[in-house]
Amino acid sequence: MPLKGRFPIRRTLQYLSQGDVVFKDSVKVMTVNYNTHGELGEGARKFVFFNIPQIQYKNPWVQIMLFKNMTPTPFLRFYLDSGEQVLVDVETKSNKEIMEHVKKILGKNECCPAVVPLPRELTGKFQAALRAGAQD
Repeated sequence: MPLKGRFPIRRTLQYLSQGDVVFKDSVKVMTVNYNTHGELGEGARKFVFFNIPQIQYKNPWVQIMLFKNMTPTPFLRFYLDSGEQVLVDVETKSNKEIMEHVKKILGKNECCPAVVPLPRELTGKFQAALRAGAQD
């Protein structure tokens, strides 16, 4: 893949896999409302430009919709499978602060086996090898 266009690094597999936000299974839709002009939405614009591709890569089951210039203040809205909605105000926040906040409220725990691999002694292959060695 040629590295052409604006910030082609965003399309590399290494960059996409660096995203650390993996949503809980209850998150179904994420909407981002932001403005293309103004200082209050600078963090939201950078979040959309740099972090949304990482979130899409790590969460392929989540539908992400972007709304430009429809509201005076930028915000995120998450729709959960229970019908509940979570509203996150991102006005005057940087893209890193937005990522940390979203990870804290709707991200999976760090110790989740889907995010962090289990220790070797807790895997089934290791347990089976121990049992086979004990029978000999």
